[in-house]
Amino acid sequence: MKSKHRILIVDDEPLNVKLLAAILSADSYEIDSAFSGEQALEKVDEACPDLLLLDIMMPGIDGFEVTRRLKDNFETKDIPIILITAFDIADYKVIGHEAGADEFLNKPVKAPELKSRVKSLLRTKECQDKLKLQQKNKSDGSCDIEEKTLINESATSSV
Repeated sequence: MKSKHRILIVDDEPLNVKLLAAILSADSYEIDSAFSGEQALEKVDEACPDLLLLDIMMPGIDGFEVTRRLKDNFETKDIPIILITAFDIADYKVIGHEAGADEFLNKPVKAPELKSRVKSLLRTKECQDKLKLQQKNKSDGSCDIEEKTLINESATSSV
């Protein structure tokens, strides 16, 4: 697995991007930024981040539509997305979750809550990635050294 997780922060307000990046910088994530929905989609294609922090209200393609497009794409559907908005409207949460968002935060974002949710989603993504790799290896008929060791140990213990 990667030693550093890549997080894409998307907000049309540069100050908000800087604030979120500052909160997460202590945890040594690789931070990338985008300032529009269009730019976010391009950056995801270029660098496939491990997680997105995505503002909802942006000119052009909004956060809901970015989420829909990423979750509808086989290559990007498993990237966790945290939607962030200044509006505390219950309908936004429903729309966000229906679009495929994994979490939802209101501005101003509280640092401990942001860090906790980011860590949790990245841990879940790591587990999903490991499972996918194991399934791929099994379907390819190959297995890694650790799996071979487990297979050998179970064979010798059953004799």
